[in-house]
Amino acid sequence: MAAGYNSDGRFAGGLRSGQQYMDAIKNDGRRVFLDGEEVSDVTSHPAFREAVRSIADLFDIAHDAANRDVMTYPSPATGDAVNVIWRMPKSTGELSAWRAAVEKWSESNFGLIGRGPDHVAGFFSGWASAPEIFDDGSGRDFAGNMVRFYEFLRDNDVYITYTIVPPQIDRSKPAHQQSPPDLYAGVTEERDDGIIIQGAQMLGTGAALSDYVNLSTISPMQAGDDNYAINLAVACNAPGVRIHSRRSYAAAAPSVYDYPLASRYDETDALVVFDNVFVPWEQVFVYKNMEICRRQWWETPAHIMGNNQAHIRFTTKLRFMMGVAHRIAEMNGVLANPAVQALIAEIAAMACLFEGLLEAQFATAATNALGYVEPGYQAHYAAEALQSEIYPKMLNLMRELCGGGVIQLPSSVADFANPEIRQDLERYVQSPGYPAEERIKLMKLAWDLIGSEFAGRHDQYEKFYAGPPFITRRRLFQHYNFEKSGALVDAALAGYDLTGRLPRTG
Repeated sequence: MAAGYNSDGRFAGGLRSGQQYMDAIKNDGRRVFLDGEEVSDVTSHPAFREAVRSIADLFDIAHDAANRDVMTYPSPATGDAVNVIWRMPKSTGELSAWRAAVEKWSESNFGLIGRGPDHVAGFFSGWASAPEIFDDGSGRDFAGNMVRFYEFLRDNDVYITYTIVPPQIDRSKPAHQQSPPDLYAGVTEERDDGIIIQGAQMLGTGAALSDYVNLSTISPMQAGDDNYAINLAVACNAPGVRIHSRRSYAAAAPSVYDYPLASRYDETDALVVFDNVFVPWEQVFVYKNMEICRRQWWETPAHIMGNNQAHIRFTTKLRFMMGVAHRIAEMNGVLANPAVQALIAEIAAMACLFEGLLEAQFATAATNALGYVEPGYQAHYAAEALQSEIYPKMLNLMRELCGGGVIQLPSSVADFANPEIRQDLERYVQSPGYPAEERIKLMKLAWDLIGSEFAGRHDQYEKFYAGPPFITRRRLFQHYNFEKSGALVDAALAGYDLTGRLPRTG
């Protein structure tokens, strides 16, 4: 059923088109700040406009009847077609269908939008599949709240992102010892109808573009941090929410030709301030409970599903990088050079390694105790541990391949409008089969991928996307099959003693 709006202007449900998504966030009262000013409309402001359109493209892909088999499934509640990103897989076939949808979306932006609607959808699907985790015995129906809100997100095609990391103020102290204690976002007041949140949370990637923001914490907490041990959802236009965007790379891009990636896929990151924000109980899922706040990540499918989406996206990104590398070598006439082939193969080896670990996650998928199918944990956390290492190495190898070609480029597309400049460009900045306009176009694409400010942000993003590297490695330590490895050690030790090799038995 096509999406529509109720008489009060609220979204009525079903699959949204890109235009309906843009209409929903246009002049909706959200408070976004950039360059010392408040942005009244993110759908038209040059800092956010093209990223909004890139997100709208995702909704259009799912909304297109030609993609219904890939992108939708019937809502268990309404029977309407809803986006597969919300599915809680109960078979390997459903898990593979979920992967296909995520991959189709990632290919539309070359894996460069890290916090699109499908990322946090994986977390909510994982949480809603294990609602008993949220039952704190208080009599408040937090488990029911989670399930109902998940169903609202699913059946209304809502874009929700999250803020789950506190700001870097004084990391030597726990949340409640910050001065003042309401610097980190937490509960300051409890009411009959809800709670009041005060403080801030960082890395609200995509917050300026989304419908809702999920507020929780994945950082370790200490005794006394109960007020910050929460999980809740707030509309991005809720009174008291302020979204402070970092510098926009899109706004600084003079044209799509000059910065083809930054101009379209800069989803922006933000400090989100919650200033006396009221949250109704219906949108609260964890309340002042450090144990449940910890368990929600590791004892539900949330972490594995949300981050598997990121691995699918990252694989697309690496494929894109490989395509750019191969095309540049081809254009420069060095593709047959053994040294160049070896360099490209070195980049490809890392891309293949990550893709192999993604394939392994699906090959070792297993049904959990709740009846839902999850990707294999060992391969998942191996991929997560390697992600922060291989991406910087691949970027450096790409820079080696490109050499000075990505530096010696005309200042902007405007140079082509000057006949004298254009004449020089067409003579000196070209390759066989690649006239100046096409050569420069490809090299500017490469620069935006490996050398621009946008590229630098992606380098940092992929390095810390899953948390500090030592944390991601510790997760692999916790999930590696040491029992199987230990059995081999036992077999080796059992094969000899002080007298030498023991005879075989059996």
